[in-house]
Amino acid sequence: MLVHGIAWDGHASDGGSPALRVQSPNGERTAVPLGPADVLGLQVHPGLWCLGHVKVHGPADSTHVPCPSTARAERGRQCGRCFARDDSRLIHDFHRGGNVPPGLREYLMQPHWLYIATFAGGTTKVGTASGPRKWNRLAEQGAVHASYVAHAEDGRVVRLLEDLVTSQLGIVQQVRRAAKAASLLDPRPAVELSMINKQAAARVRELLETVQLPGFTIVEEQWQRPAFANAVCRGSTAEAPLFGAPRRHAYPQGFDGGGHGLLIESLSGAVALARLPDAGGGSVDGQFVADLGELKGRRIEFGPHTTELPALQDALF
Repeated sequence: MLVHGIAWDGHASDGGSPALRVQSPNGERTAVPLGPADVLGLQVHPGLWCLGHVKVHGPADSTHVPCPSTARAERGRQCGRCFARDDSRLIHDFHRGGNVPPGLREYLMQPHWLYIATFAGGTTKVGTASGPRKWNRLAEQGAVHASYVAHAEDGRVVRLLEDLVTSQLGIVQQVRRAAKAASLLDPRPAVELSMINKQAAARVRELLETVQLPGFTIVEEQWQRPAFANAVCRGSTAEAPLFGAPRRHAYPQGFDGGGHGLLIESLSGAVALARLPDAGGGSVDGQFVADLGELKGRRIEFGPHTTELPALQDALF
């Protein structure tokens, strides 16, 4: 099975639910749900493989095309041929006058949201989400707190605003996945992260009040984090950090090969808080923070696999 990554479905009203999306050798894609106390056992084969490309037909209609050559990945998680054919790579230049196919243009011309997201270490970014992906986009990014600051009539306007926020306020548009995972080893206090996000959102709204650009309205709305992410983020926004919780450790193996077994306790974006089942049916002491996003582009086999701990296990504890 070829891993396409972690996706969050549902809405804030139902708490949302994550799943590991995989593709069979015949190109069929399925979703493996990940919930509390689920055990994820898999064997990872070495190498990174192309995930194919996407053709966008409209605001809520797209087609995934598997890599016709089942090639190794060359650019990110794609081969050169699929990268060149992928509609999504054209999104970032659309607002600068770049040409896009008709279906992608329809997608980009639907209403979009501008948001400010804060992660467990306090890093804050500005980003955009289409109307249908308003909640899911932030869930998949692993935000701890987030605020919507503007509603734009289309994707061109919202990306102009995004660039303006970066150039005027210095708020970045990307946060590395590895940095998100590392910050969840020891998240900053919930009250502090909430304050960081609210202050950044207020600065952005003040800036937007001075912008002479038609096609958007300033909004004040908080994003609701999925309940399944609360434990790894150290509780809800109203809670202080959990005292007496088991010590957290970085997951001791890379997802570039070998066997892995995780008992999932919580998930923020693609980063799991997990226990490690042992071969005897019990579990290893302690909690581990594992970035399941590293599985994207890997070939795996599901089964009763376990994680091999380093020989000097005591060094972890």
